[in-house]
Amino acid sequence: MFKEEVAERYKQIQDEICRGLEIADGKGKFEEEVWERNGGGGGRTRIMQNGAIIEKGGVNFSAVHGKLPDAIKKAFNVTEEDFFATGVSIVIHPNHPLVPIIHMNIRYFELNEETRWFGGGIDLTPHYVFENDARFFHHKLKQACDDFNPEFYSKFKSQADEYFFIKHREETRGIGGIFYDRLKPDNTNLSWQDILDFSINIGETFLPIYTELIDRNRDKDFTEIQKEWQYQRRSRYVEFNLVYDSGTKFGLETNGRIESILMSLPPQANWGYNVQPEINSDEFITQQWLKKGINWI
Repeated sequence: MFKEEVAERYKQIQDEICRGLEIADGKGKFEEEVWERNGGGGGRTRIMQNGAIIEKGGVNFSAVHGKLPDAIKKAFNVTEEDFFATGVSIVIHPNHPLVPIIHMNIRYFELNEETRWFGGGIDLTPHYVFENDARFFHHKLKQACDDFNPEFYSKFKSQADEYFFIKHREETRGIGGIFYDRLKPDNTNLSWQDILDFSINIGETFLPIYTELIDRNRDKDFTEIQKEWQYQRRSRYVEFNLVYDSGTKFGLETNGRIESILMSLPPQANWGYNVQPEINSDEFITQQWLKKGINWI
């Protein structure tokens, strides 16, 4: 069946990314916890902690099924109850303030033959925004999108700008990326198989992008001020994930596994009171980049 093929290919993506990140880190190893969900299905949570460059990273796979809670049925505007959902979710928090946080999610949801879709995306949250890194990141995402539809990148980039906007701070979480949801044949002009291939293509884009960004920045010296700024930027990441992130909400409302859902949070973050960077400092300049609609191509 199609959903079994999706789940199997997502498992392969998880395996490939974990192997590649262990090589890139050079020290850390992923620890795996296989879990089962009350109500149906389960997953493989893989966490790396205290690596050479990855302070805390999660590469999670899940394939769950069961009955949709009423709140989710109402949000999705459906009456059916029996759902299936599978995906890979990744968040990497580096220990180096000049290496960015990265997030990726690819997922498939199914209620029945008519009500099913793909979603996902990749976004980057640098503690310090470097233009060349940002352009490299967006260029690679555009290439991955253009392989399937030349309109995908601009549409999904705009959706990422909107989705990863921290309204109560009036700033974006980082430099965005791509975000898409509810992709199906009637809104993509692609077959279900093509959309799955697109989803896998996005998954396969993750590793070469992030290993390049690690290698560009991991050997740079940094100061205590930069380390403190990293903790401050991490707090914005926490705020977004707990207040706005739809994956977090879905996981909590469908009786998901708490440790897997909240693996996206960094090991340490700071909430200094009314932190205002010095005018024209690197920290101040980074804040100027945290806006919607920047053309990085």
